Amino acid sequence: MRRKKFNDHPFPYHHEMELEITSLTNMGQGVGRSDGWVVMVAFALPGERIRARVFRNHSNYSEADLIEILRPSPHRFEPVCPLFGTCGGCQYQNLDYREQLEWKRRQVAELLERMVGIAATVEPVIPSPRIYGYRSKLTPHFRKPARGEKPSIGFLACGARRRIVDVETCPIAMDGINRALPEVRGRVLANIDRYRKGATLLLREGADGVATDPNATITETVGALNFRFQAGEFFQNNPFILERLIDHVRIEAGGAGIRFLIDAYCGSGLFCLGLSSKFERLAGIEISDNAINAAAENARRNGIENCRFLVGDAASIFAGVEFPPGKTCVVIDPPRKGSDERFLQQLFEYGPARVVYVSCNPATQIRDLKRFEENAYAIRRVQPFDLFPQTKHLECAVTLEKR
Repeated sequence: MRRKKFNDHPFPYHHEMELEITSLTNMGQGVGRSDGWVVMVAFALPGERIRARVFRNHSNYSEADLIEILRPSPHRFEPVCPLFGTCGGCQYQNLDYREQLEWKRRQVAELLERMVGIAATVEPVIPSPRIYGYRSKLTPHFRKPARGEKPSIGFLACGARRRIVDVETCPIAMDGINRALPEVRGRVLANIDRYRKGATLLLREGADGVATDPNATITETVGALNFRFQAGEFFQNNPFILERLIDHVRIEAGGAGIRFLIDAYCGSGLFCLGLSSKFERLAGIEISDNAINAAAENARRNGIENCRFLVGDAASIFAGVEFPPGKTCVVIDPPRKGSDERFLQQLFEYGPARVVYVSCNPATQIRDLKRFEENAYAIRRVQPFDLFPQTKHLECAVTLEKR
């Protein structure tokens, strides 16, 4: 039967086929070919022979559901979560962790070569000390149900745009979050009639317990430093690997003649304060007043006196910075969408000697690296960090030097 509005080239709707899976995309899909045509299959692993059923044809590839594993990969792993394959939060629970790391490294290298045309060496991925129970923040959500119905509270289903899978516990979340989750869910269900529409919930774990109010204060310790910030503000969600990440950025940001540092998306001061011992003076820039106030207070709390924090104006980000660019490194850690063109243009006009670009989205990061290449910056090191085990996500630190 042909599905309404279905593009039936090159395969009819629900066409079944056998495939050899040879690769993984950076979205976590297995890749096979049928007569040279690319077919992507979620939860299929490299080295497997599978039976798949097509549900969508695009202009140059198709997507299919995994129907049967005819020959499993030797690296296939039994998922910990019973919702794996239904909940869209994790993509790799079925893959041995060492293989997860190797495929993530390969995906970064392939993106670099395909999008920027650079065959750069990508260092082995730094693993997370914890591969479950690491997330310090969870944001389940729900949609307003019809009267009398119980809503699903959780995360989007695999491949869905609206359907939410009910999640009572999440194995990648920290223990305190899972202990608090039943009460939070129960409170919502008991008062569901008060919601005019759906909502996103917040559970954030810190040294003082689990907060559900975005304005609550969270305390987090990273190495010898103590950070406090509002639960709703951005802070890295895997605290167990942060000290290793900061150590790496500290080493990469320094260099012959570099005496100053700018942290251009400083948040509550993670990199600026974490790197303070390496530089004469440092400046943190952020558009959020709350984050800047938290960063300044964190500096005082940790006895750090060589950092100052500025509320950034999008039109003149570096206006308040007096550091000579030839002796300055800029650290950037933008949102998942990457840096916008206006920010990048101001960065290139400022012209720091070195940039360390940290990103949780290698695809948008590598897109931005094109602009660095065009503005006389050369890639010196690419170091991925696995802040998000069991998922397709990855943190990547790229060191760039001005030619």
